[in-house]
Formats: sequence, structure tokens, C-alpha cells
Amino acid sequence: MNATHSDAFVFFGATGDLAFKKIFPSLQAMAKRGHLNVPVIGIGRSAPDLAALQARARESLEQHGGIDPAAFEKLTSLLRYVRGDNADPAMYQALRKELNGAKRPAFYLAIPPNMFGTVVKELGKSGCVTKGSRVIVEKPFGTDLVSAQRLNGILLSAFGEKQIFRIDHYLGKKPVHNMLFFRFANALLEPVWNRQNVESVQITMAEDFGVQGRAAFYDQTGTIRDVMQNHLFQVLANLAMEPPVRTDSESIRDEKVKVLKAIRPLEAQNLVRGQFRGYGKEPGVAAGSTTETFAAFKLEIDSWRWRGVPFYFRAGKCLPVTCTEILVRLRQPPTMYEGFELKTNHCRLRISPDVAIAIGMNSVAADDESLNQPVEVEWGRCPAAEEMDAYERVLGDAMAGDATLFAREDYVEEAWRIVDPVLKAETPAFEYEPKAWGPAEAERVTPPGGWQNPVLTRLC
Repeated sequence: MNATHSDAFVFFGATGDLAFKKIFPSLQAMAKRGHLNVPVIGIGRSAPDLAALQARARESLEQHGGIDPAAFEKLTSLLRYVRGDNADPAMYQALRKELNGAKRPAFYLAIPPNMFGTVVKELGKSGCVTKGSRVIVEKPFGTDLVSAQRLNGILLSAFGEKQIFRIDHYLGKKPVHNMLFFRFANALLEPVWNRQNVESVQITMAEDFGVQGRAAFYDQTGTIRDVMQNHLFQVLANLAMEPPVRTDSESIRDEKVKVLKAIRPLEAQNLVRGQFRGYGKEPGVAAGSTTETFAAFKLEIDSWRWRGVPFYFRAGKCLPVTCTEILVRLRQPPTMYEGFELKTNHCRLRISPDVAIAIGMNSVAADDESLNQPVEVEWGRCPAAEEMDAYERVLGDAMAGDATLFAREDYVEEAWRIVDPVLKAETPAFEYEPKAWGPAEAERVTPPGGWQNPVLTRLC
């Protein structure tokens, strides 16, 4: 273990759904790779003792990825349990005893944000927080700008900004964080990656399923809060940022924040919200709910590189496919081939379910030299089974003290600043049929040349 790695991992909400679905599988994967060698201390109330928590961990892994006998044995040997109420000072004294003088404990708050204040305050009062501590928190980080600022204030009351790791697991996806390497380690894109050559950019995050039993949560959140102001803005930042002066976390995050600072607040005229037919009948949805399950909007980045280039976003549930894809359309160059119906060139980047990079070009048709035939040259693959899961990556990076894949305070607040006005504007949510690409009204927010709907060519 190096001098910056956490020497204990504490997770609040050890008996909750997030631990069951994500944390235990990620911890087992880390143990399998030899990346987990510190005490793992669960905090909860519903499990009566350590044996019950170990049994829940086993059940979690049986349902989410399977048990690796050697890795599970390693995980259970490291597992500890402190039972108690998050508001009970005695519980924190028991935790301090279990920490046994750890200098760099990592505290994962897998709990509702309204409990952050109590937990952070009690951690500080009990002496559990050290100069080397770090705290890991889940999205959504607030519900608007004011609540995000309030949560930041709570965390900063006990931890320094460099000790705070705000998780957006989407950044842990290999294709997302590899976008920077693809851009800045190759000469292919950068010469044309600017306003002189790019006509428009569109980013689609489609899901072919509904709310999947999360209606009570989703009805308080909606598509913009759930995936657009966090996941898709992170993709945008990676696409549009300037090259950092170094590859350290602060240099990279500085450039990402500059992208968001150059974006004016989203206006209602550039947004269309939708709701799939039948959403109101989901258990947990409020009567007459206008929460969006689809949104499409347009933004512009007022920077030297991107001024005048529109960026289009759409995301939603009950769409035709599950896929996240970026399409960058290039401007049409002058041409002497006047009789041909030439298409704009494009670069297509697919993030999931498969990974693909494609370049769209014009070619003479094979059977008629008087006609144009658009072609696409593609490289693609399915993620390998042994690849690191997004949650495993971000947990490992947080414990190692690498903040590159985590949102900084100023980034979070800039993201909320952009969407805050339309969240308060109460724009209508138009109904759309399941398996359609959103409501008909979404045509109002359409890129030049139209949306390119993702087509799945690989079964991953």
C-alpha cells in the first residue's frame, strides 16, 4: 500500500440497495485483482451482526455477478460491522474503535443526502476524520444549484475539497474516460475539432426500458437531473475541453470546468420534455405527475474553439434501443462534384452497449459512377468480461486518492447553473408512445441534418 492509499474503507448504508447491487460486487472484484487489502467496515441497522452482513454480501454476489470463492473469502476476512443509528454518537465511538488508528480512512456515504449533515457532523465530533481522510458521495448531488451549494457546505465543514470524491460512475466507464486519450494522443481529430470544421454535435443516451421499480425516486428526479446534467455533461466536457497542461487530476478538472463556464443557462425555447404513455400508472408516481422521462435540448459553448457550434442532447426511457452515442457532423467543404448528393462527413463515438469509433465519408457507388454512396469505416468491439466495472474503477480511484474521475465543487455548481432555470420553468411534458424516439414536439430541437438514431449491430 502506498502512502496515499486509504487504510480503511467505511461504508454507511451497508444493508441498503446500493451496497447490495454495486458495492459488494465491486469490492469482490477489487479483492480478486489484489486491490483490496484494508479493513472494510459496514455501517447499518437492519443486519444484527457481522455474520448477517456477510450473508447479505453472499446473497448480493449470487444475484449480481456471481461468487468467486477465493475473492469472497478475502472480502469476508476484511469485513467488519458496526451496527447503529446514523444520529447516535455512541455508534461513531464504536466506529472509531474499529478504525483502530487508521490515518487515511475512506468514508462512503451510500445514504440519502438529507443524512449527510448528521453523518459528517458526527464523524468530525467523534475524531474519526483525519487529515488523510476522504469522503465519497453518490449522485444526484443536490436537486438544483441551491441544494448542491448546501451539500457542498456540509461536506466542506469537515473535509477539504481534495478529500471529497463526488461519484459519477459514468466517468468510470472505460470508453468515457478514454475519450481524452483518443483525442489528445492521436493526430486524427484535433485538426478538425473546432468551429471551423464542426457543424454540430449530438449526444444520445437511450434506454429501452422504463423506471424498473424506481418510480418513487424517479418521479422526484426526472431525466434531466438523473442523467443529463451529470452523465451527459461529463461526456460533453471530455468532448469539448482544451488539452490540459498536465495529466494530473486538477489540470484535467480545470479544463472541464472551463467548458461549463462557457455555456449560458439553458432556455425553455431550446428544451422539449416528454413522458412515455403509461408512466402515470407506475407504482410510486404522483397523480398528475409532469416529471419527464425524455428530454432533448440545445446548448452552445461560447468559447474560441466552439462558438457558433450547436450541441444537441437527448435522453430518455422506453426508447427503441439502449445505447449511448455521440455524432459529430463536419461542415460540407466546397466541391466540384455538383451532380452528386454528397452527405456531410461525421465522426461517431459509441460508449455503450458496445464500443465503436466510426468515420462517415462519401464514395462513388460501386455499380454506378454517377452516384454517391455514403460509407462508414468503423472499429468496434464488445466489452470483455474481465474489464473493470465502472463502480470498481471509481471506488478504487477514490481509495487511491486519484480525483481525476470525480466532480469538483465548482464543476457541480456550474452544471446545476446551466439547467436550473428550466427546472424551475415548469415546461410541459408531452406524451410519447413507448419505443418511439420521444414526442413529436421534439422535432423543435433537431440538429442540422436530423437526429441519427443509434442502430445496434453487435449483441454484447
